[in-house]
Amino acid sequence: MLSLQTVLAFFSVSVLLALSPGPDNVFVLVHAAQHGVRAGVLVVLGLCTGLLFHTAAVALGLAALLAASPLAFGALKGAGALYLLWLAWLSWRAPTGLLEGQAAQGLSALQTYARGIVMNASNPKVAIFFLAFLPQFVDPGLGPVQWQVVQLGACFGLATLLVFGGIAALAGRFGQRLRDSARAQQSLNRAAALVFAALALRLVWLG
Repeated sequence: MLSLQTVLAFFSVSVLLALSPGPDNVFVLVHAAQHGVRAGVLVVLGLCTGLLFHTAAVALGLAALLAASPLAFGALKGAGALYLLWLAWLSWRAPTGLLEGQAAQGLSALQTYARGIVMNASNPKVAIFFLAFLPQFVDPGLGPVQWQVVQLGACFGLATLLVFGGIAALAGRFGQRLRDSARAQQSLNRAAALVFAALALRLVWLG
């Protein structure tokens, strides 16, 4: 069992990391501004669910295997980039006039939630980051390492939920003003498409 001091220290660092600019919080910001608070929160929940995948990968040693296989790492990055490019295409062609809280581009709540899962789970850099970050707070003398990794992953997920949820709420409310204008919403959709395309290129070329 992790000590309270370790948990508080890890949670503080996790909040700072969630606040630092990165693909996931940019994805949340753009998605919430484009489609509303509800869609943004659903994507956040999906991203946090994706973190469970990466936590399990570290706990089971899969992340180490992924890091040791350039082919597998490259394939996963390629899949993530293609997914982002697909989102860019959908955003570019998205119709205007969506109502506040309407699911993104006609997607159901479950599909919007799944979009967040895919966005996070298809990013191999998150798994490698977890592999490097989580063990720093593990103490083998406190019990099974796998269980400690699970606790740390849950703690990181909570920090992410709070920070990204706040981003979704603020961006969704600000974006409502833009969505009230068809022309402004079209500009927002085009801007979102460019952001998604840039994230795809960043994932492939910046590693």
